[in-house]
Amino acid sequence: MVELFLGKVLVRNNRDQDELDTEREVLKCLENRVILLFFAESRSAKCQEFAPLLKDFFVRLTDEFYVYRSSQVALVYVSLDQSEEEQEEFLKDMPKRWLFVPFKDEEFRRDLETQFSISDVPVLVVLKPSGQVISPNAVEEVIQLGPPCFKNWQEISEIIDRNFLLPEFTDDVAGRSLTDPLRRIKYKVESTKDKKIRHQKDDEDDVEGGTGFF
Repeated sequence: MVELFLGKVLVRNNRDQDELDTEREVLKCLENRVILLFFAESRSAKCQEFAPLLKDFFVRLTDEFYVYRSSQVALVYVSLDQSEEEQEEFLKDMPKRWLFVPFKDEEFRRDLETQFSISDVPVLVVLKPSGQVISPNAVEEVIQLGPPCFKNWQEISEIIDRNFLLPEFTDDVAGRSLTDPLRRIKYKVESTKDKKIRHQKDDEDDVEGGTGFF
């Protein structure tokens, strides 16, 4: 699926609207993830109703307040709005980790619309990293099941669990929750070196406090 976006520009929905305009940046954000393509129009009543639900769905999968490690999911918003101002108004309250196709790239937006047979919105296309469609429209699934439905997508997506990857191959953002330092202190395991020092100190205390013959 990543190949679909290679050679294209995606934008982060953050304050600076950082552009992902290199192959490496696009791969880092999309590779080995379940990819959600969200087609919507801000003036649509159905889209206005569904957007907050999708926002909550995404946040509960990716925000460290809810999860220890952000789920391997990426969302790309494809606007069907009539103006860039309408798109910006729609996105301003959406998660900063969302990506979107630049409004000015109308040709690519229309290509995606045609490729996935979008006739009415909202539409949430769920894709494997390979590009295979898991669901042509998961709107009702998200509404009815919420975050648990992601596990179903993950199981059939054949993505590599990044818990088994080396740190340099994982996304460190939201890698640890705010309570992680407390957990690590609580469940700290005594190192071998610390054990040796402790045993040596205990032996010295026994000698000094014990009853000798001399």
